[in-house]
Amino acid sequence: MRWRFSLSPAWLALLLGVALLVWLAFGDMQRFRQRPPEAQASAQSSLPRVEVETAQAQAYTPHVILQGQLESRQEVTLRARRAGEVIALPQPRGARVDAGTQLVEVDPGDLPAQIERAEAQLALSRSELAGGQKLSGRNLISDNELLRLKSALAQSRAELAELRESLADTQIEAPFAGVLDRLEVDIGEYLQAGEEIGLLVDIAQLEAKAWLPQRRADEVREGMPVTVTLLDGRILEGQVSFLASSAEDATRSYPLEVRVANPQRLRIAGASATLDIALPERPAQRISPALLVLDARGRMGVKTVSDDATVGFMPVDLISADADQAWVGGLPDAVRLITLGGGFVEAGQRVEAVAAERSTAQPASPAPGDR
Repeated sequence: MRWRFSLSPAWLALLLGVALLVWLAFGDMQRFRQRPPEAQASAQSSLPRVEVETAQAQAYTPHVILQGQLESRQEVTLRARRAGEVIALPQPRGARVDAGTQLVEVDPGDLPAQIERAEAQLALSRSELAGGQKLSGRNLISDNELLRLKSALAQSRAELAELRESLADTQIEAPFAGVLDRLEVDIGEYLQAGEEIGLLVDIAQLEAKAWLPQRRADEVREGMPVTVTLLDGRILEGQVSFLASSAEDATRSYPLEVRVANPQRLRIAGASATLDIALPERPAQRISPALLVLDARGRMGVKTVSDDATVGFMPVDLISADADQAWVGGLPDAVRLITLGGGFVEAGQRVEAVAAERSTAQPASPAPGDR
């Protein structure tokens, strides 16, 4: 009699499953035995892992950017110094004139005749005094009479000088080279002494005025170069000519003036401008703004890793920053910065530091908690 042995499909599937589990377990144990002890210890390490990159100091020129307004360096309101009728306007409005150029002439009246009389009186007084001095040498004239002659000569000189000054006041001249920006009188118009007649401005030299924040007051000095950019993009060069020693009470900022050369005499007095003040060059590191953190004392700084893989905190001096980069000072020439994972470690903690890829040196946005 022949026995036939057969298994149902369910029993066959069960046996195959048990065999597969035994084979997997045996293979896993063999692979575990073949792993070196050092590799096992590394896999079981509990040190947090951070990415680091060495930041090298670079020569950096910081800048202070201010908004200001351009003004003419010299500006004077022309006024009549003597009452009278306007008889001549030698220069038209808008003319460029040199210092001493006649701008307005007022009718002198009888001043020329008075000056001629005063000159004759002066000559007579000199002659009388000369004769009196000769008589005094022979004791033929009293001392009082000699003093009277000297007084008469002095009075004649004073009267002549006053008349000549009055005549000069009829000629209104330019006190400096500039542009006759306004001329508000016409020929035949009668002027009163002190009446405003025009405006003379010098635009060959301009002044840009702005307000310097108090936190930057110690950085700016007179004589520093300044680039002045107009609203239309044109650029002029200048230098800091004045910085106030005390801040304004209302704004707590310091009045600042920049002397700007305007060789082309552009008509830009009164226009707004951007002032770019170049500060002295200094060493600094360029980092991502995401790497800046605050410690428990509120100091701004960065997290670093030392040679013995210990996390440290180094305060920094924030020189400038925008959305893409920050320039900081106060760090060593070379420092290992934590670029990823800094939010999960603290100063004094040991870590496993790995080199960061170049693309992660300045991450666009920090991971949660990295700040």
